[in-house]
Amino acid sequence: MRKKVALYCRVSTGRQTNENQKLILRKHAERMEWDYTFFEEQESSRKTRPIKYDLIQKLRKGDFEAVCVLKMDRWARSLTELTLEVKELFEKKIGFISIRENIDLSTASGKLQFNIIASFADFERELIRERTLDGLSRAKAQGKQLGRPPGSKDTYKRKRSGYWMRHAAKKTVEKYQGRIVEK
Repeated sequence: MRKKVALYCRVSTGRQTNENQKLILRKHAERMEWDYTFFEEQESSRKTRPIKYDLIQKLRKGDFEAVCVLKMDRWARSLTELTLEVKELFEKKIGFISIRENIDLSTASGKLQFNIIASFADFERELIRERTLDGLSRAKAQGKQLGRPPGSKDTYKRKRSGYWMRHAAKKTVEKYQGRIVEK
């Protein structure tokens, strides 16, 4: 019986492509002789990843025996998220496979390796954040204006659906004597 595996790939913006990830994942799945299904996320952010959420629900129901990603950072955007989700999968006896890190969570050494790599990934993200903040501070100290120039417009078209309407959730708008009153 062939193993049923979910292949997950994601990019952060619509300008990027999943094609390289898909190619490597497909070759790996065929080499391992898995029955596989792709789950492809486009324009993902920390809070909006509907495809991943749907995949997690399917994994919880037992639709797949494992999930395979190219790299751990494609699955999670923080160490906490990665650790909690992989721990849940492991407890449900659902495999988590990361091709680049060559992770096998069915062994004690695999768990140790996972924790070490996840810690280094988090460390690397923090270093990048610190360098970015240092660069912004230096630029500001040199008198450079940060951000978009005044009057410029963002021409990138963004997705309009799939997000919570924060304004509508925080305020109730009611019509009162022909005018709109916000509470």
